[in-house]
Amino acid sequence: MTAHLVADPDATGAAVFPARPEWLTLSTALADEVEIIADREDLLVTIAPGAGGGAPACFYPARALIEVDGTHLGVDPATVDPANLADRARYATTWGLLTHECGHAKHTAWDVPEGTPPAVAEAAMLLEEPRMEAAQVRRRPDDRRWLRASATNLILADTDATNPARAPQMTKADAAHTAALLLARVDGGILTATETAPVAAMVENILGADLLTELRGLWREALNTADDDADTMIDLGRRWCQAIGTDPDNPDPGADPDASGTPDPSGVPSPLTQAIGQALANVALAVAHEIPPQDPAAVAEARQAAEDAAHEANEATARTVFAGAYHNPKGYGATATAGTRPPTAAERTASRVLARALSTAGVRERVAVKSTSPIPPGRLRMRGALAADAQRAAGATVTAEPFTRTARLVTPGPPLRLGIACDVSGSMGYLRRPVASTAWMLAHAGHRATVPVTTATVIYGAHVRPITHPGTVPDLVTEFEADDGSHDLAAATAALDGALGLSHPGAARLLVIVSDGHYEPDERAAGRAQVDRLRASGCAVLWLTTDDRDDPFDGVTVHKLTSPTATAQAIGRAATAALRATGR
Repeated sequence: MTAHLVADPDATGAAVFPARPEWLTLSTALADEVEIIADREDLLVTIAPGAGGGAPACFYPARALIEVDGTHLGVDPATVDPANLADRARYATTWGLLTHECGHAKHTAWDVPEGTPPAVAEAAMLLEEPRMEAAQVRRRPDDRRWLRASATNLILADTDATNPARAPQMTKADAAHTAALLLARVDGGILTATETAPVAAMVENILGADLLTELRGLWREALNTADDDADTMIDLGRRWCQAIGTDPDNPDPGADPDASGTPDPSGVPSPLTQAIGQALANVALAVAHEIPPQDPAAVAEARQAAEDAAHEANEATARTVFAGAYHNPKGYGATATAGTRPPTAAERTASRVLARALSTAGVRERVAVKSTSPIPPGRLRMRGALAADAQRAAGATVTAEPFTRTARLVTPGPPLRLGIACDVSGSMGYLRRPVASTAWMLAHAGHRATVPVTTATVIYGAHVRPITHPGTVPDLVTEFEADDGSHDLAAATAALDGALGLSHPGAARLLVIVSDGHYEPDERAAGRAQVDRLRASGCAVLWLTTDDRDDPFDGVTVHKLTSPTATAQAIGRAATAALRATGR
């Protein structure tokens, strides 16, 4: 038997709980988790310093008890939360030890028959280690990370590599034992060939290619053996002993007469022991660089908290911007408005046309809804009528509804939230008048449309200024200058999100950015983060450009304007498309 699989039915747990009650609390918490890992409801768990029967962990099949040595925990037991997937990375070794023993509890479903020679029994249980772990990861692939995390501790314990008096020497028995613990775990999908390359080379040097190939065939056969097939496992143990020339009645590798099996009196580890250390260092390094699993609930909670914080920050930005008090101390330019003017007759006409387009886009097909009733009007169903008669005859309450009718209802159109952010750097002057006109027209079109439409327009350069406010219908067209040297798109997007709720579902949402996209790296990164957040929430983003050299963000819908006067038409088409797409 391995040191961590105790088959003696009379064996009792070795753990003695220290004075701190946290170990008992942690033992109870781990017992709640092993039901899932081992797919068993009868297991008990004990974790405390000194538990494990002299091994890092052990399993007592007769008592359905798992013991884990608490010295491997590495953290304060009072801080451990086993139910949190993300927390397990802090004590990955201990979780791997627990998982390994759960694998024994689930998959080591065979016992060594009475009368089996000791060496055969030991060889069979040696092959059981990789066989069981391979079965565990086939059933629960995510457990591979934890088994890798505990492999160093388990293999060091099983090989006695840290004990100078018992460390592996350059013998066939030690080389075969090492191969079964490391190289077989490669074929079982736990370790990798790259990690165990030092051991593979050393073992082949000791055993020879032919013998190593023969042993590999045996452990691969074991990897495909059923959990309860004791006969096959004992047969593999017997063939293992025959292959390496071990006396079935004397499993002690120290009995090997080969002089190379004698420990170096100077205390220098054998080359095989050094190869084991190098392989396990490779494993530990690889495990340390693996990304730990995340608890989906914790990830969702953190994501929601970040989203709530972002929305609160954007609402604060919106309040500042639309109150006219936003100021960016790092920006260059005034981001100035240039007065107001009355709308032209063409603008008034265009706003009415756009309102009709929005109203039409919000119309939904009528939906047929069937309902039943105990009384007319409606179509009489004979089955329902007979059921009602039977209920009356029986003196029961009549629940049958024999009349059916179909009503065709018009579903309400979704609301539209539309925000426009216009770049007012010096290169955008040719678009300032068309955008000012478009902002006025959209505000009036939204007021006239039969679907709820809320619009807002801001300009951004060094600062962010409002041109139209949410829920207001301006009498005059507000014009603006375009001579700034900065591009605070992040604040502009944040203000529109905070004011209109562009990141919240429940409406057709559209952000329109009018810009050439020529920003400084920090401006681009900040703006991209805000835009990507809106896109991830389902908000459509339209970027209007006029030149092939413009540099819009990736992932947005880009429309090249044929002329500045086409700005309103492009935005109107995008808005109606957003309305049509929502709810379809």
